[in-house]
Amino acid sequence: MLYNTLKRVFDFIGSLSALVFLSPVLLIVGILIKLDSKGPIFFRQKRIGKDGRIFKIYKFRTMVQNAEKIGDKITKGNDPRITKIGKILRRYEIDEIPTLINVLKGEMSIVGPRPEVPKFLQYYGGKYRKILSVRPGMTDLGTLKFRDEARYLKDGNAEETYIKRILPKKLSLYLEYVNNMGFIYDLEIIFKTFSLIFRQKKI
Repeated sequence: MLYNTLKRVFDFIGSLSALVFLSPVLLIVGILIKLDSKGPIFFRQKRIGKDGRIFKIYKFRTMVQNAEKIGDKITKGNDPRITKIGKILRRYEIDEIPTLINVLKGEMSIVGPRPEVPKFLQYYGGKYRKILSVRPGMTDLGTLKFRDEARYLKDGNAEETYIKRILPKKLSLYLEYVNNMGFIYDLEIIFKTFSLIFRQKKI
């Protein structure tokens, strides 16, 4: 498909250009993370990729070292494991910049269904299996809709709430994207993403 080929070209050129342009930001943020708390600069976590293949996503570390071992894998609102600099990085989506490495490697796309952790693979059955036919992305309708999902998970069992209330809606939005993929649709999502980041409002 011409769209898929051109989408990959756009992803490669876009991610490479962004990484070069943002290299000073990457350096400064890396230094701030090291000064703020102990641990590595980057956080890597297994995620579900195209055709169900598992890959490791790159992000700036926004939580204390070994956070997954001392709490839930799902981040709650006002999670005490989030560092001071981490709160700022999360608010402005700066922690997501290293994910451009995954896009450059061909593991992800700039626009596409957000990759979930492997333990949620079981929920991709039936019609939702189609979601795994495309590369996951940095942003999509589900990502925009639930940008502040941590706020909804601050009480009770965060994982149970996520599975019952949020994940089903996300999967529906992921599927909606896959069924309507196209250049115009991708550009609309990119525009909404930047608009949301700069305006700090919900869509």
